Order: sequence, then structure tokens, then C-alpha cells
Amino acid sequence: MKPRGRRHRVPHYPASAADHPTVAILGRPNVGKSTIFNRLAGRPASIVMDQPGVTRDRLYAEADILDRTVTVVDTGGWEFSPQTETEKGINAQCRVAIKEACVVLFVVDGREPLTTGDLETAAFLRRSGVPAILVVNKIDGAKQESGASDVYALGMEPAVMVSAAHGRGFDELEHLVYRYLPPLPEGDSPNADDDTDDTDPEAEAEEYATRVAIIGRPNAGKSSLVNRLLHEDRLLTLDMPGTTRDAVDIEIHVNGRDYVLVDTAGIRRKSRVQKDTPEQLAVSAAVDAMSRCRVVVLMVDAGDEAAEQDAKILGLAVDRHRAVVVALNKWDLLSGDGARQRAAREHLERKLTFAPWIKVVTISALTGKGINGLLTAIDEAAAAFNQRVRTAELNNLFTDIIEHHPPPLRKGRPVRLYFAAQVSVRPPTFVIQCNYPEALHFSYERYVENRIRQTFGFEGSPIRLIFKKRARRGDT
Repeated sequence: MKPRGRRHRVPHYPASAADHPTVAILGRPNVGKSTIFNRLAGRPASIVMDQPGVTRDRLYAEADILDRTVTVVDTGGWEFSPQTETEKGINAQCRVAIKEACVVLFVVDGREPLTTGDLETAAFLRRSGVPAILVVNKIDGAKQESGASDVYALGMEPAVMVSAAHGRGFDELEHLVYRYLPPLPEGDSPNADDDTDDTDPEAEAEEYATRVAIIGRPNAGKSSLVNRLLHEDRLLTLDMPGTTRDAVDIEIHVNGRDYVLVDTAGIRRKSRVQKDTPEQLAVSAAVDAMSRCRVVVLMVDAGDEAAEQDAKILGLAVDRHRAVVVALNKWDLLSGDGARQRAAREHLERKLTFAPWIKVVTISALTGKGINGLLTAIDEAAAAFNQRVRTAELNNLFTDIIEHHPPPLRKGRPVRLYFAAQVSVRPPTFVIQCNYPEALHFSYERYVENRIRQTFGFEGSPIRLIFKKRARRGDT
């Protein structure tokens, strides 16, 4: 789907800023709700595949409707008579979205006959008292439009025929939505912040919010952690792997601090993920979420020994030079069993030896125990990720390093470290000028990194060392 060229905003959760009216998108599975959501949002915020059941959680994004900013909500496939626990959970999410909305877009597939569920849902929406617009999707031209006349049996007005894939009918849809938006408070002006269109919205968000990706294997408790922080069942949680599909961005305000949490799908071993499936797209979105965040929280199930896959997931974050905190979840299951607690910690430490700078926090997403400690560790990791060291202090350290542990010789000649400076943050990056960088063994580079950490901290954050050649007279 080609974006419409709208301003891209950071996905928005209305509980943290209720100044934008909410437009909910509802419909049975595979009618094109997510494509409509992406079209309105102006970006691919929701996974789209030609099969039912891809979206499960409520997804939020900001969109421009004429001269107004709204929050659009994508929902999972609505089943009027849900049978499975997944269907019941999705319906509960849909009901919350309807309750929040000032108008509902009820989407049906114009190329298929109406179902009993469509008729019952239309009646349900009329009883709910929430204004609704019938959106007949997958109408690419006049021929399909005439073939979709049975939709009028739903008795819903207004109605609009659209093609979400091609953008047909969206101007009319926006004008219909605009009718149902509440009036602006006196003194406010529509889209008053449009003079900032040239700025990067994610960069704007980072000025006040710490962006945190929550990753891990399936069923490690990622969505439960987000729900605990929100104090509501914002995300669908079931005792089965693969519940979360999209990488869901959620703004929260906790203990005076702002965060953008990105809940992601569980990452299984690559060999177990089938190609061209919703799971493959979900894993790709999870990996991409790490690159977009400052801090990555790796969720590990304390009741299930840390596995090789946990180390591989952590390696993905380390390779992307992100700050990291490990949350050892479900710690309450080991309460009173000191031997199992020690064993869980020791096993985890053995798996994560390649990144000893990462802090491990024990939590219970179910009970909330340890959550404040986790937030503190996130704040500290974010601060370390953005930490700067004065050049004079850094070179004083290097004077001490050279005096107590000089670099090894190269063909009988000394390797000299001339000057060090921190050149950037996120992650903290240091350039050390020397005469023979190729002669420095990785063990000596590790020694230098450890001395920097011992002196200046950087717990929770990776640091990068770049040994750069500086030729001097007489060097050969």
C-alpha cells in the first residue's frame, strides 16, 4: 500500500493525551480493516496479509481528517458469536475501542455476500448508541459498486464505498468522519501544530519520552508487563504463544516520566518460523522495533531456564548497539525457593556472558512486584546510553591505563595510545588514536572497555571503541 503523503506521527494512546477524538475501525476478519487503518494513518502501522486473524490487539495511530487530528484504532476481527478464547479476547478489545470512539467505521467486504454476523453487528452498533459509518471495502469501480447493493440490507446510514488498497472513496469517507468529530474547545485551532511538519516526529517524541522495545520468546510475559504498567488489559494476553502479532507502540506516563513502550511478538528460532506468514512479518517488526528504540527490555521466563534463543535475541539488540535491561519475569513462581532462584540467576548469567554490562531485574508482571525497579533500570540504561565523558577525564584515565597496563609490542616496537575522545552518544562511542591499531588484541580492547566502565559507569549501555591509526614521524 502506498502512503498518502500525510504527516507521520508517533502512534498515540489516548489515555495519555485525550485531546484527539477517537475513530474505531470494526469488522469481521479479513475485510480490510488494517489496510484502511494504514491508509488513514499514512503509514504501514499494522500488518496486512490476505488471511484472517492477523491483527489481535488494539492499534493506535494519529491521522489527519481534513483540518483535524484524530486517533484511529485498528481492531482484530470481530466475531459476533465468539467461540475460542482468542476470539473472545479480541471481542473484548473491540468493545473497549467502541466505548472510546466518537464514531465507528463498520467495515464489510463489498465483494462477498453479507453474513448473519454482519447483520447482527449492525444491530449491535445501533443499540450501542455510538455513531457508525458503514464502509464497504474492496470496491475498485462501478461494476463492483453495483454488485454490492445488498449492503443496504444492513439499514445503516451513512455509507461509503471505498477501495483501501487504491485509496478510492477516501475523500468522501473523511468528510463523513468529520461530521461526527466533537467541536474543538473554545480558543483552540485545528492542527495548531502543523508548523512542525518538517520535523521528525520520533525525534520530537524522544525529547520527552524514552522509547523502549519489549522483546523475548513467546509467552515470556511481554504484553502482561505493558498491561501492568497501564493498569488495564490494553493488550490481549492468553496462555499460549503467538498472541501478539503487531509491534504495538503505547505512550505511558509513570512516576513523572514519559515512555513509549513497543510491545512485540515473541521471537522463536528462525527454523521454526514459516516464510510468508503473519509470524514472519511479526518477527521482522519486532527486530525493527529494536533499531527504533533507545532501550531494549529482554523478557525471560524465570520458571523456564534461559535458553539459547534468549541469548540470540539479546545478540540482536547488542548488534544494533541498543541499551539493554533483562527482566527475569514470573519471579513470584520461585518465591521461597532459594535454590531455584540461585539456579535461575546463574543459568541466565552463563547464557549472557558476552554482555556482562547488562543489568538483570527480577519482576512479576502478574503481581507488579519489581516493576518500579525495572523502570529505574530502564532510566539508568537510557541515561548511560546518552552519557558523555569530558575529554580531559578520559585522557587522564588513558594515562593510567598506559602506565599500569601498556599495550603489547609490535615487532619489538611499542604500540602507543596518543589521544582519546568521545565522539558521539547513543551508543557512547570513543575514538582512540594510536600508531598500530591492527596490533591490538581483542583482549586488550576488552581491558580498555572494562576500565572505562569501572571509571565512568555505562551500566546497561553498550560502548563502542574505535582504534584509529595516527602516523607519527619515525613510525614504520
